[in-house]
Parts: sequence; structure tokens; C-alpha cells
Amino acid sequence: MKNKNKRVLILGGSSDIGIEVVKDFLNMNWDVTAHYFKNKKKLKKLKNKKLKLIYANFMKFNEKNTEKIISKKFSKKYDALINLVGYVDNKSFENTNLKSIIKTVKINALIPFLIEKKIVNKMLKQKWGRILNCSSIGVKFGGGKNSYNYGLSKHCLEFIPNRYKDWANKNVLINNIRIGVTRTKIHKRMKKNLQLKHRLKLIPAKRMAKPQEISSYIVNLVLDKNSFMTGETITVAGGE
Repeated sequence: MKNKNKRVLILGGSSDIGIEVVKDFLNMNWDVTAHYFKNKKKLKKLKNKKLKLIYANFMKFNEKNTEKIISKKFSKKYDALINLVGYVDNKSFENTNLKSIIKTVKINALIPFLIEKKIVNKMLKQKWGRILNCSSIGVKFGGGKNSYNYGLSKHCLEFIPNRYKDWANKNVLINNIRIGVTRTKIHKRMKKNLQLKHRLKLIPAKRMAKPQEISSYIVNLVLDKNSFMTGETITVAGGE
């Protein structure tokens, strides 16, 4: 791409994987805008002039204010958008309810969709753009015992309409990446969990992925290296 000052928006930039993605793009001299809801301290520690932070609590978006907030916070021109938002409510299928389902799907899928919708028009005008939605290997297995709503929201996130695929004729590509068991806060807390031990046995390498490893796959799907693939869901789960 001819644009020397490439800009990426990372939703969920303060997550364990998000931090690594932020670092990788900063190391490539991109202008990075990282969205966060919590854990601002992690991002501030990076101390880089090319890093800008946006606070937004997606749960507070509603029918009256959504368009206004998105226009105010997410209306700038970006060359790439990466959605790493991953709210988990720890609800099983048996214990879930309408409120929890709506909240999780709203945070993980619906608001990111609307932000993408806002940003993509400028990508189409400049005839270059990359959008990557980060899903979960849980979609493959029907979600975990206490992450039914999370898995459902990621299933929604993977939906790519044909209209999105048409963007490829203007060099705007959109894909999903299904992320496997990764050494993040959630899985660290589950270290002694029997379910996690069973999961690790299903992975040929017998270990969790490192956030840095997942970041490298995300970055490669956003760079010019990916000049053709669109409308796909790629799994990075160590063979699980």
C-alpha cells in the first residue's frame, strides 16, 4: 500500500493478545489506535507516540446513542481493523438467560459490526483495507461448559455476508481467525482445571499458544502479504 502512515484500529486492545498485536504494529511503525474498556495501565506502559487510546464501554451503547458514539470515537480513517473484543459471562447453557445472551452478543459481535460498517466506507474509497474478526475454537466444539454465550457471540461474529466479499474488488478484505487455547488470564486461572487438562491432551504440541504466537498470525492476515484471501475463517488452534 502506498500510504506511508498506515493506521490500525484494534478493538479489545488491552487484552493479553491485544497488547501483543499493539506491540507488533508499533514495531512496524504503524499508527495504532487501541480501544479498551479495562486495563488501560497495560497500554499506557507502552509509552509510544504512535499509540492512541479510545475508551468505550460497549454495554452502554443503545438505540439512541450508538450512532453518535461511533461517529465521535470511531469515525477516523483506518487502513485496518482488528476485533479482539472477548467478553465472557461464565454462563452455561443451563444457566443462561435472555439478558446475558443479549449482553454478550452485543459486546462481542453487534457493536463491532457497526463500527466496521462505519469504517469500511473510507477503506473502499482508498481501495485498500483489511478487517479481521477474532473468533474462538469454541465455535467448533459448541462452546465451553461455562461459555455458552461467548461461543454463541463468536459464532455470530463469523457471519460474513456476500456483500462483504464484494469489497475484494476494491482491495478490502475481511476474514475471521478462530483462536485456540492461549496463555491468557482466563486460561491461567484454569490451569488446574480438569477440563483444560483434557483440552491440552487434544493439542498435538500438548501446550497452550503464547499470545505472541497468535499475534503473528493476526498481523500476517492484515498486512499486504494477504492480497487475495477474503471471506474465510482460519483456525489457529495447534491442531485441536
